[in-house]
Amino acid sequence: MNKKQKKLLIRIIVATVCVVLLMIFSRFIEQWYLKLALYMIPYVISGYDVIIKACKGIANKQVFDEHFLMTIATIGAIGVGIYNAVNGGDDDYLEAVAVMLLYQVGELFQSYAVGKSRKNISQLMDIRPDYANIEVDGQIEKVDPSDVEIGSIIIVNPGEKVPLDGYVVEGKSTLNTSALTGESIPREVDLNSEVLSGCINISGVLKIKTTKDFDESTASKILDLVENAASRKSKSENFISKFAHYYTPIVCFSALALAILPPVVLAITGSDPSIATWIYRACTFLVISCPCAVVISIPLSFFAGLGGASSQGILIKGSNYLETLSKVKYLVFDKTGTITKGNFVVVDVHHNTITKEEMLYYAAHIEAPSSHPISQSLKKAYGKKVDINLLSDVEEISGHGIKGKVDGVDVAAGNSKLMKMLNIDYIDCHHPGTIVHVAVNNEYVGHIVISDEIKQESKEAMKSLKSIGIKKTIMLTGDDEKIAKSVSEQVGIDEYHAGLLPSDKVSMIESVINGKNSSEKVAFVGDGINDAPVLSRADIGIAMGAMGSDAAIEAADVVLMDDNPKNISKAIKISKKCLRIVYENIIFALGIKFICLILGAFGIANMWIAIIADVGVMIIAVLNAIRALLVKKL
Repeated sequence: MNKKQKKLLIRIIVATVCVVLLMIFSRFIEQWYLKLALYMIPYVISGYDVIIKACKGIANKQVFDEHFLMTIATIGAIGVGIYNAVNGGDDDYLEAVAVMLLYQVGELFQSYAVGKSRKNISQLMDIRPDYANIEVDGQIEKVDPSDVEIGSIIIVNPGEKVPLDGYVVEGKSTLNTSALTGESIPREVDLNSEVLSGCINISGVLKIKTTKDFDESTASKILDLVENAASRKSKSENFISKFAHYYTPIVCFSALALAILPPVVLAITGSDPSIATWIYRACTFLVISCPCAVVISIPLSFFAGLGGASSQGILIKGSNYLETLSKVKYLVFDKTGTITKGNFVVVDVHHNTITKEEMLYYAAHIEAPSSHPISQSLKKAYGKKVDINLLSDVEEISGHGIKGKVDGVDVAAGNSKLMKMLNIDYIDCHHPGTIVHVAVNNEYVGHIVISDEIKQESKEAMKSLKSIGIKKTIMLTGDDEKIAKSVSEQVGIDEYHAGLLPSDKVSMIESVINGKNSSEKVAFVGDGINDAPVLSRADIGIAMGAMGSDAAIEAADVVLMDDNPKNISKAIKISKKCLRIVYENIIFALGIKFICLILGAFGIANMWIAIIADVGVMIIAVLNAIRALLVKKL
């Protein structure tokens, strides 16, 4: 509990003790005004802040809120007690004091529940680094991470958070990435491994060369996403705000009408107007009408849903996106880096007239100057150090390949266009993948098949999506037909489109959006810079956050921090659970309210029932809202 909550608890306890003592000894007090004065002590102790807030609301012309309702209702109830006492009736002030006291109990519970959920979320998102270690004149100094420049060498000791994004230049260790990805399995890192800020170094000392400023680092971006999520309200939250704006004045004027009109009608007809009775009913009506349960529990439900998703490494940028995500029925995927790992590997060598080792030797060397992923995969398959001093007359031909000399031998490596340009007969390959044809001394020596590895989770992810009601999965790729068909069949995707440019992908997503029901939503999942336009155009964009580009993460509405496609279905399940809780709270709270309002208007429900209806419903709704945090087993 914080200081404010502790003070309120003390006030509640003191007021409760006063009420109990008055209940015991008030029968010995004959003067009604003395009894009133004594009952005002616990009333003021428990509710002075509510009265002050009501007065401030009136002064600021923002009259109609729960503080105004409670103040008017309890003062009205006290007024009824005074009226009865003056006219020789029962001078009971207990109900008014009890209403204020129980209202404050509800407020304390609500404050504690919200604080608890915020604390849980902040602990889960406790990734902001406090300092960075840099070496100055042989001494380690702690500096503010925002003062560290790109390209600096920072030192991260065991138990410390990685303060900035970068890569390891010295050391070997294990990282705890759970704050970023929600995944508890430690990650091994060594020389040249990429590390993200917010991870916790578990074992060895690491020296890291920074690649981003603090403001652009992963930890800062995640915290920014979480902090700004609350500003993007869903339709349900906006509805509740508008509802409360109109609802509160309506019930206030309804209560006023209930207090005035029936006595007037009864007086005209010659019956007993029973003014005190109708004022009491109006006060009861006001207590029942307090919209706390709905106004508090709905934003809390979304807040808990966003926090629960964050704890699983799923960052949703606002409750509006959480609501849209629950309505997704069509999922469109980019292939590379989303369904596949984006790691190209040599899978085979075909029709080779020289040994496989010789082919990889020539291909790896001639491709050495290139930074293309295909070149990297050839060097990795070769498995030995490439000596660039053996290269001469190297020429890269855009869209074709590369040629030159390796240790004095003419070598050409590239696609079929390169072979045609050099007038070299080649053999087509019918296997899916990228084909690198190799020629040595203008003689064709075979081709190398390079393929992008499919993520192990992709097939299971598609099954999971189907199980939660996704109508269709579609894959878009710039690769050729054979590769697209092979990947879609292996993974279990319903439909694919190959050979697409980024502009073609936007057109495809628009055709999907135009071809579905207006209540159904389309999500696009991607990771590259060229996916940013499509992520923005889809009803909801989902980006792979661990390896995805900054542009894709910026354009997306949902970010998966561990790049696991299985978490797409988890994100949708979280959104559906959150929206289900929201609707449960709306129906439950408003249903009970309207029933009790009718009972109160007819004098069936008294103030005790009113406060139970108000505080009790609020407590149940808040407890239900907190369930949105429990998403680990979804």
